[in-house]
Amino acid sequence: MLTQALFRALDKKAIWVIAIFLAVAVLVPMANLLIPPGQFGHVPTYLVSLMGKYLAYSILALALDLVWGYCGILSLGHGAFFALGGYAMGMYLMRQIGSRGVYGNPVLPDFMVFLNYSELPWFWLGMDNFWFAMLMVVFVPGLLAFVFGFFAFRSRVTGVYLSIITQAMTFALLLAFFRNDMGFGGNNGLTDFKDILGVSVQAQSTRATLFAATAIALALSVLVCSMIVNSKLGKVMIAVRDAESRTRFLGYRVEYVKLFAFTVSAIMAGIAGALYVPQVGIINPSEFDPANSIEVVIWTAVGGRGTLIGPIIGAIVVNLGKSWFTTTLPELWLFALGALFVFTTLFLPKGIVGLWHQAWGRMRRRTEPAERPAPPTPAQSADIERGEDPASFGHEAQPKPAE
Repeated sequence: MLTQALFRALDKKAIWVIAIFLAVAVLVPMANLLIPPGQFGHVPTYLVSLMGKYLAYSILALALDLVWGYCGILSLGHGAFFALGGYAMGMYLMRQIGSRGVYGNPVLPDFMVFLNYSELPWFWLGMDNFWFAMLMVVFVPGLLAFVFGFFAFRSRVTGVYLSIITQAMTFALLLAFFRNDMGFGGNNGLTDFKDILGVSVQAQSTRATLFAATAIALALSVLVCSMIVNSKLGKVMIAVRDAESRTRFLGYRVEYVKLFAFTVSAIMAGIAGALYVPQVGIINPSEFDPANSIEVVIWTAVGGRGTLIGPIIGAIVVNLGKSWFTTTLPELWLFALGALFVFTTLFLPKGIVGLWHQAWGRMRRRTEPAERPAPPTPAQSADIERGEDPASFGHEAQPKPAE
């Protein structure tokens, strides 16, 4: 029964995307671990980590697309949920350092010893257990999104006003996490990680495993989003996006639909942050920067919002460009990013996926043969012999108006 429900909810495109990322989760680690360096097909470890970071960004972009592309909620604060999930993972990794830190304290992380903490803060308790840390990865962003969305959507805050307050929320968290007395490392954040689940974070096999976990998480995210948008709830979400007032007048509780999408999206963003941190090796308050949330909007717009594959393509393509620009022309990157967003808004409103659909439609129209008219019936053939116009076939004589 569950299998039938899954196949009813999935479309062919989603199945292909899921299959591709599951294959990537197997093939890339094998190319890294089994093929010796220098031989054809070997994927370097640094490239595995870089691609894993891009896949984590893809989950974040897909999370934003769920609320923006399908529900019409332009959130400029999804970087906050991403960072909260990253901090939950970072706290677990910090607790795994133990006495191997600079100060050798088996309980307190190095920054707490430096800041003269006498004991571990209460919100750090339990973070030495992996299962508890993963629970916080899901619970903290989800709770924040639920509370924030409950008051915002119940008050019918929409449009640019909602975007502004999501950005204000992100900026408030940025200022809070910069403070040393918050207990999250202040400006330096959390870094110098050693182990995850008892194995070295820097080991080649660990890097490959983290990449595989990120690719599988992305495939599962596509599965979840496809099940939502292809269900009856997904149709209501699209109705809310296109005509919120009319949907409300039809009797739907629009605020609950928005709240569900916003909470699920925040949980996905938190999972993306948790997968991102061990692959890059650091998490600090700069992840709360509102500019990061705006970048996520650009990824989604470039790829094509309102599609499942578009945000993934946008996240990978834009970040590939960012890696090249920041290495070759670092001073021009922000100008290039702004120009890309303006160009997409003016000339590619449906993104790369929309452009592909237009090009594919044109190719099909050119290659498909023109429809030939149906051969005339015997009665029509007799009419043609009498000299009647074939264009008049199928049109009955109209009665004359009464005088």
